Amino acid sequence: MLTSKQRAFLRSEASKADALFQIGKGGLGETVIQSAGMALDARELIKLSVLDNSDEDPREAAEEIARATGAEVVAVIGRKIILFRESSRKEKRKISEQVKGI
Repeated sequence: MLTSKQRAFLRSEASKADALFQIGKGGLGETVIQSAGMALDARELIKLSVLDNSDEDPREAAEEIARATGAEVVAVIGRKIILFRESSRKEKRKISEQVKGI
């Protein structure tokens, strides 16, 4: 469980990044969820975008992806989703080390 200070730090880190994935009118497929899981392992913090032509509700999509990947929803801002999960590879744990220090 993330504290409010940790969430604020992660939101500020994500504001610098572009969205890695877009959820379009095809909705949340297994491919999107698997890709998000792999990206979380590599980066720990990812941003996704729910396109206007998608029928998915951004909050519900965030919860579904987080549940499927074991991630935490940092924030849902408009149609942007920010997710965080500590990497299983120690050499990739840059962000999680900073988060633990907060």
